[in-house]
Amino acid sequence: MPTMADSTDSFSIDMETSSPGGKEHFIETSKGLISVAIFGDQDKPALITYPDIGLNYMSCFQGLFLCPEAFSLLLHNFCLYHISPPGHEWGAAPTSRDDPALSADDLADQVADVLDYFGLGAVMCLGVTGGAYVLTLFAIKYTRRVIGLILVSPLCKTPSWSEWLCNKVVSNVLYYYGMCGLVKELLLMRYFSKEVRGGSLVPEADVVQSCRRALGEMQSLNVLRFLEALNGRADITDGLKRLQCRTLIFVGENSTFHLESLHMTSKLDRRFSALIEVGRCGSLVTEEQPDAMLMPLEYFLMGYGLYRPCELNISPRSPLSPTSISPELFNPENMGLKLKPIKTRVSKA
Repeated sequence: MPTMADSTDSFSIDMETSSPGGKEHFIETSKGLISVAIFGDQDKPALITYPDIGLNYMSCFQGLFLCPEAFSLLLHNFCLYHISPPGHEWGAAPTSRDDPALSADDLADQVADVLDYFGLGAVMCLGVTGGAYVLTLFAIKYTRRVIGLILVSPLCKTPSWSEWLCNKVVSNVLYYYGMCGLVKELLLMRYFSKEVRGGSLVPEADVVQSCRRALGEMQSLNVLRFLEALNGRADITDGLKRLQCRTLIFVGENSTFHLESLHMTSKLDRRFSALIEVGRCGSLVTEEQPDAMLMPLEYFLMGYGLYRPCELNISPRSPLSPTSISPELFNPENMGLKLKPIKTRVSKA
């Protein structure tokens, strides 16, 4: 673990606490304090995660990591660095109303500061919606530091008028009334499909109830800061051409950001990107249908020489070196998935 003598001038403190299954570090970056929860062997390649608005690594990724096959695949090959948006970690103190606003660029720079602090080189990234935007922006600004992007319901354009207006409503309610029922409902609509949110005749799914409780633990002003940063985001479509890594995109067909994800895919290099559209699912695929992510993830990581544990004698300590990956691996029949529809963009290296 780095000491303060090893850190750069941007960092002033590192408070380490226990979190379920890992260690949580509170690091003072050049853009403010940020929480990083670490799981696994830090000698392994790094997988950076970043959640959506109002979520942290537990409420955004626990469905995926509770899937034994996915957890063993990822933890066998990576050390997980879960970055929470400022003030989104459990037990966070409320932000002062006088604290300076953060931009999406600031959040991307925080990711770079975290990598510098832990001495990480090129990393794999996994982000959901707002977090996917931050990590994509990070990959555009620091192209040599990202070897792969796994994005769930990602954003790349400025907010549409409807999204901008909805975000403004949420921001105002958060400011004056806190994390009230209306805010929770609007955020749950952002995350989940109508099928799992339930209705008058259909009960709410457990995953939605769990997320609703997690939202109740969030500090409203902290969520407000992240929301405003994303509501002021720039269009990074042109920057996608500068990406130097493979990209795997998941999006639910009922996601609020379905069209945005399709637009982003159309702007990526078709040789190095793949799109997986998951039927009957909202934006938060990691929670609503995590099993649908397993086979695409496995085939995607095979392109880097990474495999399930004990199947091949591969050292996870070796640097990730992308190899060729066959387009046939992404056929629905080979995946064993019923996705509607499925589109692939893969490299033949």
